[in-house]
Amino acid sequence: MLLTIDVGNTNMVFSVFSGEVLKGSFRLTTVAGRTSDELGMDIWNQLSRLGIKPEDLADAIISSVVPPVMAALTDALIRYLGKTPIVVDVDVDPGLPYGVVSNEHLGTDRSVACVAAIHKYGAPLILADMGTATTVDAISREGVYMGGCITAGARISIEALFQKTALLPQVNLALPERVLSGTAVGQIQAGAVLGYIGAMERLITQAREEINEPKATVVATGGLAPVIAAGTDLIDVVDGQLIPDGLRLLYQKYLRERK
Repeated sequence: MLLTIDVGNTNMVFSVFSGEVLKGSFRLTTVAGRTSDELGMDIWNQLSRLGIKPEDLADAIISSVVPPVMAALTDALIRYLGKTPIVVDVDVDPGLPYGVVSNEHLGTDRSVACVAAIHKYGAPLILADMGTATTVDAISREGVYMGGCITAGARISIEALFQKTALLPQVNLALPERVLSGTAVGQIQAGAVLGYIGAMERLITQAREEINEPKATVVATGGLAPVIAAGTDLIDVVDGQLIPDGLRLLYQKYLRERK
């Protein structure tokens, strides 16, 4: 079995695969100050809950956008599971070709998601990841990365609104039926969710125009993807498994390269 770990700004997502079959998954909060023992025990307990023993795991592979947690996480995997993890961009290159001039590379979460989306849905495509931050990435018909954009996620906007105002309440993000509401909760939901949908539609539409692919498949992932997709016709596919699937594909690439 393979353990894949997607270390994001808010959560670390652990997924266990037997071949291509997902056997189970769990999430731990991403906290930079946690010790390797704390992480190790949490990972051990969660795997035990899934009925998986450390000796059942052949390897572990990590994609991380939070460098401060990597030392403790790596040590936890070595000490508690007996596995030295494979790290994307260190031990294995995602292999995503670039068609945009830049001396920078994508964060590993974005490159891994792009690799998985191309494999699963073909190209051209627009990939929208709606997590703590929102990213939109464009892939050409030839499978080449053509650039992207970054904006704050809807939850960040809601949290900032709550923190900077004295009377407005915190609300859950849900798709409202109307823009106009008579309650503070309804008005915040309308502004945050429907406003976010409007922003996403503009970014998706313009990204399609800029790569000259008006019918490019639009794939959405991230925690808010199902809510946002319910409010727009521009999103073709919602796939919450892109990064775990991408890590599984990169692990297979890693094994081929080592032969």
